[in-house]
Amino acid sequence: MVELSSNFLFAAFILYLVGILFFGGAIKDKRHADKKNAPNKWAKIGIVVTIAGFLSQLTFFILRWIASGHAPVSNLFEFTTFFGMSLVGAFIISYFMYKTPLLGLFTLPVAALIIAYGSMFPREVTPLIPALQSYWLHIHVTTTAIGQAILAISFAAGLIYLVRSVDQTKKSKSTLWLEVVLFGLISTLGFVFVSSFFAATDYTANFNYINKDGQPATEEYTIPAIVGPHQYELTDKERFEPLFETPAIISAKKLNTVIWSLAAGIVLYVLLRVILRKRVAAALQPWTKNINMDLVDEIGYRSVLIGFPVFTLGGLIFAMIWAQIAWTRFWGWDPKEVWALITWLFYAAFLHLRLSKGWHGERSAWLAVIGFIIIMFNLVAVNLVIAGLHSYAGS
Repeated sequence: MVELSSNFLFAAFILYLVGILFFGGAIKDKRHADKKNAPNKWAKIGIVVTIAGFLSQLTFFILRWIASGHAPVSNLFEFTTFFGMSLVGAFIISYFMYKTPLLGLFTLPVAALIIAYGSMFPREVTPLIPALQSYWLHIHVTTTAIGQAILAISFAAGLIYLVRSVDQTKKSKSTLWLEVVLFGLISTLGFVFVSSFFAATDYTANFNYINKDGQPATEEYTIPAIVGPHQYELTDKERFEPLFETPAIISAKKLNTVIWSLAAGIVLYVLLRVILRKRVAAALQPWTKNINMDLVDEIGYRSVLIGFPVFTLGGLIFAMIWAQIAWTRFWGWDPKEVWALITWLFYAAFLHLRLSKGWHGERSAWLAVIGFIIIMFNLVAVNLVIAGLHSYAGS
């Protein structure tokens, strides 16, 4: 059943890619260019294909739940793919509310990247560790993911707004930071390429090392080690010797993954710049020329207005209840807890600045983009690099 569920996930991923093509066709259909990206036949096909992909991924989720006996959100593969599915679900609802095909052209690639990113991690169904054997797993983790997915819609809307509004004819801080954001998305794609390549070659390298508790441990790398574990010994002598050794508090294997992702991202970004002969944002700008800027701004704001209370429930309130049950304390300053609090404070500040200080338009769009960066930092860097009570989520 696990293999069958994986087939549905793969089918969903392909359908999302097809949906992107149709939404792109909807934008480029010149017969509708004067309708501010209103839905046409291409957009209608795109949303049908997207819904089919969502239903396929929902089937994957249900089948994996049946196979494992628990909600499939207990490791990085399961949580990330559920996050991607929730983002697609949030987009589908937003589409029927606002009828904006361009939102699909920007949201679906992000969702597909998130799903592809998660699919690079181990997919085995394993028994839950004691801390996760609770119905609060279903409540806390799924609610958090859904809240973050709704907030991610504001990122897509903010990105559209910035691509349209930032002047690409001259260099500025805005053009620089917008390229940095796009580079982050490209690095995610780089991680997928690197992981897929070394998985295809069956690369492994085994290390003995001393963990953060001072105990001997072993680690298997599936990507060549640029950084090695604390006080390591490489047991596969024919493999690449690490250039650096990390402190015990850092997960060397996961930091190695981040380094490879950034390196691959740089290579991909440079190739894109050579092919496009312009900034990536400048290449995207013509796709946004007919967009209703006020509508995009409204979509971004309302996404935060809805996503913020959902995330508050899942990421803070339900999390503290479960922490009290599992660890006999509501709060412990674990890295994941700290970044959940930072995320909550940031979006609280977003709403305050929007409602009290009148931060609309470009400033609001930048806040939406920064908020998503914080979410992704929590998903990627905190899970992959920083050791803590939630480190099981990085496996």
